[in-house]
Amino acid sequence: MAPRRNFGSTWWGKAWIEALEQRARLDANRLPRGRTYARQARVGTLHVEPGLVKALVQGNRPTPYQVQVRVRPFNDDEWTMTLDVIAAKAAHAAALLDGELPPEILQEAQSVQIELLPIAGEVGTNCSCPDWANPCKHAAAVCYLIADLMDDDPFTIFLLRGRARDAVLAGVRSRRSGAPAPAADGATGGGRADRAGLPGNAGLVARASRRDNPVAVAARNVWKAAGDSNDQAARLNAVERMALAQHPGAPAPLALDPPAASGINRADLTALAADAAQRAWAVLAGDQSSGLGLSRDHDVARRASIALGTPAFDDVARLAAMPVRRLLAHAVAWRFGGAEGVDLTDGTWVPRAEQMATAKNVLHEFGANPRLRDNRVSAGDFQLRLGRSGLWYRFERRNGAWELAAPPDPDPAELLLSE
Repeated sequence: MAPRRNFGSTWWGKAWIEALEQRARLDANRLPRGRTYARQARVGTLHVEPGLVKALVQGNRPTPYQVQVRVRPFNDDEWTMTLDVIAAKAAHAAALLDGELPPEILQEAQSVQIELLPIAGEVGTNCSCPDWANPCKHAAAVCYLIADLMDDDPFTIFLLRGRARDAVLAGVRSRRSGAPAPAADGATGGGRADRAGLPGNAGLVARASRRDNPVAVAARNVWKAAGDSNDQAARLNAVERMALAQHPGAPAPLALDPPAASGINRADLTALAADAAQRAWAVLAGDQSSGLGLSRDHDVARRASIALGTPAFDDVARLAAMPVRRLLAHAVAWRFGGAEGVDLTDGTWVPRAEQMATAKNVLHEFGANPRLRDNRVSAGDFQLRLGRSGLWYRFERRNGAWELAAPPDPDPAELLLSE
């Protein structure tokens, strides 16, 4: 007989369960039935946003019920005290970066009347089922599985209180560096974490523990190596220096080739790993986006722009199933104009007439006889296109096709002068 499924493999995951069962004062009669539903793999993927968890739960009817679990977000004053507590010791921030939540953070927060884990009245549930209880068994099942999210990433606790990982770390860094703290309204949104349900669910995603992640292991090793002086600040700086390396590392060689039936070859997988490393490094080294939210076409253009002039360009074209000429136009457009440049290469939109009149007048001044269509002003083999951002882009006809020829500018006259 298989052992009974428990919830909360870390101390903070267990503390969440304890908060549900004792501190939050949820319906004690429904919680045990919720545990059963969670163990029976009835819960779909958990979608986590600031202060909110959503999931579908399969009940006794064919259509799953829609469940929401809300946790009261902290106000700005509560966040100020919470971040002050974390920033007070370098070891706190370093432990969080390593995927650990020191119990001292909760204890020190309590000393200033801040409860990171919910108390009575701070957890609310909603379910599309007819049960009036709070929580019903479907919502209770989701409550228990939130412990898995917390086991994977202790920042889930902060996300449920209203702020994502990046906002929390930015607040801590600003306090430790003495820089002005980020604006509160920019630190409360945008965070999100998705987690597939129990084994057997259709949406299950294989995962590795954060503590076994290679980056976490490397950070922990640096932390230990810098620990001879017991200077916690020096240790934290060593970890940060490791993260801010001068260039991204090369992917580790594959021990085995991907299975033949997978359709994935070694070279493509290695290239994907190298691209992921480059993205992660760019985020750490600067203020760049990871690009994980890009559409397929935009990401293909990004990859193609990197591969321009190398044999890898043909590989990108093959994998994207895109004609080389069209991919080349997208790659150049990405280099000059990013996502908007790619969109303008293929698509049109209809701006206000006065916006287009500006470019038309500029072309008249240069002696051209412009033609207007949607967001495009054409004159011979030259064309200005207006992006939705308000920037103008210069396109030129080359070998019968229009290609983006320069970075954008808010003044169309500047694009003409740059010819």
